[in-house]
Formats: sequence, C-alpha cells, structure tokens
Amino acid sequence: MQEKPGTFDTAVAAWQRWQEAPWGRLRYTQAEANLACHLDSLGSPPLRVLDLGGGDGGDAIRLAMKGCHVTIADYAPAMLAAAEQRAAEAGVADRVTCVEADATKPPSTLADHGGYDVVLSHNLLQYLPDLKQALAAGVGLVRPGGLFSVITINRHSEPLNLAIRQNDPIAARAALDTDQSRTHTFGTTMILRTADEVGYVLDELGCPVTGHYGISSVCHYMTDDERKQDPVFYAELERLELAVADRLPYLHTARFFHLIGRRQFG
Repeated sequence: MQEKPGTFDTAVAAWQRWQEAPWGRLRYTQAEANLACHLDSLGSPPLRVLDLGGGDGGDAIRLAMKGCHVTIADYAPAMLAAAEQRAAEAGVADRVTCVEADATKPPSTLADHGGYDVVLSHNLLQYLPDLKQALAAGVGLVRPGGLFSVITINRHSEPLNLAIRQNDPIAARAALDTDQSRTHTFGTTMILRTADEVGYVLDELGCPVTGHYGISSVCHYMTDDERKQDPVFYAELERLELAVADRLPYLHTARFFHLIGRRQFG
C-alpha cells in the first residue's frame, strides 16, 4: 500500500471492519484455499513467505498459523503495528516479522537469503501505477521454483459493480472505457487491471501463471448484505464461492482475480 502512507495509516479501523465483514472474511478464506492447492509442491514446511504490502497481516497470520515463517513488508507503520498485535494474539509472533518498506523498492535485506518460497502481492497492484515495476520487484524476491501470488481488483468487474451494486448504468457504461476507480476505504484512486494483462507481464518476467482463480464471483454482486450476516447462509455462500473459483465464466467476472505464478529456473 504505497500511494499515500498517511491515508492508509488513518484507515486501519475501516480496513479491519471490511475484513471482519462477510465479504472480507470470504476474500481471505478463498485466497487461503487457492494457495493451499499449490503449497504442497514446494516441499516440507516451514516455508519462507514474504507478504508485500501485507498491511495488518490478514493473509500472513493465516500462513503463520500453518507453520510458515512470514515477513510482512508495508509502508504504513500503523498497519504493521496492527499486524504485530494480531500475530501476538494468534500466538505466532515468533513466526511473523514486520518490516517498514516500499513494496516497489524493497530493501536488499529482504533478499539476502536466496529468495522466498512464496511472495504475496495481495490487494496491492491497484495502488501502483507501474505494473511491470511492481511485478518485477516481487518476482525478483521469489526463489527459482517458488510461487508468486497476486490478488487485485478485476477491471472486468467494475461495470457490473456499478450497474448492480450502485444501480448506475451511466457510470457502468463509462467504466467500460477506463481503468480508473476510487476506493472509499482509503479515499484514493485505483488502477484496475485484467488477469490477461498481469499474466502477460508475469510470463515476460519468467514467472508464468499456473493457477487462475476468481474471488467473490457471487457475493460481491448480491445486494442483500444483511442476509450475508446469517451464519447458515454465509456457510452456503462460501461453499458456492469455492466451487466456482476456478470455473468459467465466473473467474472472469469475479470482483478479484487471483493469479499464482511459478518462477522458472535459470
């Protein structure tokens, strides 16, 4: 989260409210499930994981609880403080390290051991204007044979979001021809990309995509948010989301896309 550090520092409470809502919990559950399909190929734990722009540790703490050693790199001190608190509350403080750093220009100290087994770039790309620079910085920290995991807002979802969630067909039509949007949580401009755009750059960088998933393929477009609070309904919604995550056409219209690339040897 790099564009305006002060903005992200002051939005910790709003971000955590989003995480705790059904749609936020679903985002992390799906990301964890998608990654689990690939982690066994990396060998026995403990795996070394770097979470770029990892904020308050929403992804990192889950992986630490599975035995991974996780480093969270983020530009916002308040987010890192929240991550340290969450790690302590989860009993995994010894497996979580927080580093204040620019995710697009990570310090050399993050790469002084030959690379990480897994590098995460989750909910980060939409805040970074230079796609290739952002991806190259992350891929460069992955060991050969390791995984690079990217989650970002799907540009194809924005017209649907505006038409269905906002009941605004005029804005939806305009969104067909722009990659710009705004985030209410952080009050900043976002750049929306497609999975094809990101996958093409990953291939150029020697980290071809081996997994493509959609996250919130259904939940995001359901306007009855109150019903999502019901535990029984939410459980069935989660089962549905997990079932369609890698199925066409749902992964192309999901609110987020999740790509997992494997860095090539040589």
